[in-house]
Amino acid sequence: MSETTARRTPSRPPSPRGVPRGAFRRLVLTEARLTLREPIALVWGVGMPVVLVVVFGSIPAFQQPLPGQGGMTLFDAYAPILVLMVLAMLGLVGLPVPMASYRELGVLRRMSTTPVPPSALLAAQLVVNLASAAVALVLIAAIGASAFGLPLPRHVAGFVLTLVLATACLFSIGLCAAAVARTGRAAAAIGNALFFPLAFFAGLWFPQQVMPTALATIARLTPTGAAVDALNATMAGDFPAARPLLLLAGFTTLFAVIAVRAFRWE
Repeated sequence: MSETTARRTPSRPPSPRGVPRGAFRRLVLTEARLTLREPIALVWGVGMPVVLVVVFGSIPAFQQPLPGQGGMTLFDAYAPILVLMVLAMLGLVGLPVPMASYRELGVLRRMSTTPVPPSALLAAQLVVNLASAAVALVLIAAIGASAFGLPLPRHVAGFVLTLVLATACLFSIGLCAAAVARTGRAAAAIGNALFFPLAFFAGLWFPQQVMPTALATIARLTPTGAAVDALNATMAGDFPAARPLLLLAGFTTLFAVIAVRAFRWE
């Protein structure tokens, strides 16, 4: 390869697949410890949804059936919304803030000169946040079902598929924030600016079942609204319709491509 060609070839870190398992395991454990030391994303992404399950389940009005919803209560309607709240907070704040902070502090640049590439650090962050999401979802299901009679999804395959697509979608949006933010504060600002409208369309303030028709239609065209629409179908025992699944897949592809092209390792 000529010197000119080498200059024109963008330098990209090698894949984490080249990292020894022991080194990557230690990297994941280190990232988990650092997350526990600054648990803001865990408090809001794991603790708050679990607390809301207890609060909503303890309010008698939330246990009353919604008109025209086949016996669904307001508490039942909020279950998919809290699931999306977990994924949104961890994907939009828990993931991009540390990565942007590492870029700001020069950690990613220094790692590019070591046997462990910065892409391994990104993979470790993904593992930590996905594990946190899994813990939160298990707690929501266990506490909601055992203490407050929350029905579990009746169509398990549809629920798992929707959960995978929703996670991929929201984490790809978070990777876009990590790609463009130069500092940790900027990443937090971007993540919060994205979280609140997505939480609104998910139904955190008004579940889709009680939204005006026009607003509900608009909400179902957004990533979180489409995910809640699909999750509601699985709660009722149906496989989700094609539209919300295709929307989630489309949003995931779009934001993943943007994140890959825009991500800066320095």
